Amino acid sequence: GVVTLTGQVEEAVLAARAEELAARVSGVVAIENRLTEQTAVTERLKPVIGRFERRLQQTLDYLPLLMVAGLVWLVIGLLGWFVTTRTQPWSWLTPNAFIADLLRQSLWLAFLMLGAVVALDILGATAVLGTIIGAVGIIGLAIGFAVKDTVENYIASILLSVRQPFQPRDFIALEGMEGFVIRLTSRATILMDVDGNHIRIPNATVFKATIVNYTRNPERRFAFELGIDAASPLHEALTICQDTLEGLGFVLAKPEPGAWIEKLGDSAVIIGVSGWINQAETDFVKARSEAIRTVKTALEAAGFALPEPIYRLRFDAGDALQVTPGSRPEPGGKAAAGKKPAPAPGPAQPGPAANDAVTDTGVDQAVLKKVDDERQSQPDADLLSGDGTDELGARPRV
Repeated sequence: GVVTLTGQVEEAVLAARAEELAARVSGVVAIENRLTEQTAVTERLKPVIGRFERRLQQTLDYLPLLMVAGLVWLVIGLLGWFVTTRTQPWSWLTPNAFIADLLRQSLWLAFLMLGAVVALDILGATAVLGTIIGAVGIIGLAIGFAVKDTVENYIASILLSVRQPFQPRDFIALEGMEGFVIRLTSRATILMDVDGNHIRIPNATVFKATIVNYTRNPERRFAFELGIDAASPLHEALTICQDTLEGLGFVLAKPEPGAWIEKLGDSAVIIGVSGWINQAETDFVKARSEAIRTVKTALEAAGFALPEPIYRLRFDAGDALQVTPGSRPEPGGKAAAGKKPAPAPGPAQPGPAANDAVTDTGVDQAVLKKVDDERQSQPDADLLSGDGTDELGARPRV
């Protein structure tokens, strides 16, 4: 019942195969495998050459079938390209160009996958498809971890293009930066600040940030504070402040301007003043500056003092210091002898009348023109709709 195998084989796998065949013989109890591998180079190359010839012949036999499978894949891919490059129905499905382009790419990829499945089915190798899909999934997972920030920005771009949180030329503030919106790209939101500098913010940051849109509502409130003497009649000061703002042409009548006592300072009473403007016609910074100038001039013209900080000095025990009005004190408390006191200063002479004409408060078009020039240089690179409608709907009008 003991079988002994001797001789030489061309490959180690053939020795194992011989032992397996011997074990199938009835009555075999044990097998002693003494087969050795062939050491001659010519003998060892024979099976390799044989396998190469068989595979080459098999390839030649399958070549017509491979050509048919490749042709079917190409036809299906071209069909997908033709469908996805049409204007309709994508413009009808979604007005957002970025989403429409994403749908086109996804559908074309689906056509390519369908062509690959049909081609593998023609070759009788559909089982390979599962292996390919698994490998692609692993590779995609690895790439996703490697370019995590890029993928996050891309997804944020999709969500921002759908939500439309702002419009081109809107003046917004986010993450401590302010500027006019130039465009929204697939990676970043590009702003231009009031100094004409470009600000590029990743869309992932924009999507998670708190956005302040100053342009969304054309009515905007400005406010400032002024201090007047504590002994002044406060009700008159409040009336003057409010009447002065009501007389400015750029201040809206509704909502009404207001004035109130903000707090008591160390040496003055602080008055708060506010008014509303239409940002489509009036520049916020210019309007606030002109309102401060006009209210300050009106208070001074009415006799109200805008005091400087006052400090009280206390002198403890010591020699008395005698000072004659207009004289200069000498050490020891005596006035300088033989010197006539200088005359007391008279009332201040009135200066030239202040110009009460309202300065230009129109919207500064310099930066907005730069924004428009930037947008016209790349008209198709913006994911914002630009039709005046954002995620809250149509813009209110004044």
